[in-house]
Amino acid sequence: MHHTSGHVAIVMRALGRAIDDLELPAVEKIAANSQEDPFEVLIATMLSAQTRDAVTAAASGRLFKVARTPETMTKLTEKRILDLIYPVSFYRNKATHVKAACRILVDRFNGRVPSTMEELLTLPGVGRKTANLVLILSFRSRKNICVDTHVHRISNRLGWVQTRTPDETEQALYKRTSARWWPYINLYLVTWGQNVCRPLYPRCGGCLIRPHCPQLGVERVGK
Repeated sequence: MHHTSGHVAIVMRALGRAIDDLELPAVEKIAANSQEDPFEVLIATMLSAQTRDAVTAAASGRLFKVARTPETMTKLTEKRILDLIYPVSFYRNKATHVKAACRILVDRFNGRVPSTMEELLTLPGVGRKTANLVLILSFRSRKNICVDTHVHRISNRLGWVQTRTPDETEQALYKRTSARWWPYINLYLVTWGQNVCRPLYPRCGGCLIRPHCPQLGVERVGK
C-alpha cells in the first residue's frame, strides 16, 4: 500500500507538469467554456463514450446551439437530436438516452442536473463514469474518481491496480491512492492516454514517467 501511494504521488506530480502543453480532453474543455454547467457536462460526457474528442466537441457544439437546457431538449424529436450528434459512436442509442434523460430531469428534478451519484444513475445512458465526471467537474466533488478506458488501462500499466473492469478500477483506486489526487486522476491520465500512453503502441520512448512505469501488459511500443 505505501509503495503504491508514494508511486502515485511521484507520477501525478510529473503528469501535472507534463500535461500543461497538451490538448485537454473535450469534456474538460466544454466544462471550462460553459462555466462547468452541469447540463452541458452531463450531455457532452454521454456523447463522448467511445468517440474521438474532435467528434464529441463538434457534436456537443451543434446540439447546444439548438438546445441548452433539458426543457428545450425535450422539445426536439429524437431524429433531430440524432442528426445533430451524428457521427458520434452509437448515435441512435445516445439520441434516445439524451431525450429520455432530459425528460426525467424535467419531470423529476425540476430541470436541474442532480448532484448525487444515486440520482445521476437513474438517468438513462448514465453510468458511473459519466456520473463521476459530472460530480467532479460541475459539483467540485473531491470524493470521486472518474474511470474511463484510459484511466483503467494506465493505472493497470503502472501497477497501481490489477483489475478487469473500469468499475473495479474505480473501487481499487479509492483504496490505493491518496484522496488529494482523486479529482485529478481522470484529467491527468486521460490527457496522457490520448497523447502518449495510447492503447496500442504507446509512446514509451518519449514518456516522462517511463522511469516510474513497469509497463505491465505493454507488448509493443510506438515511435
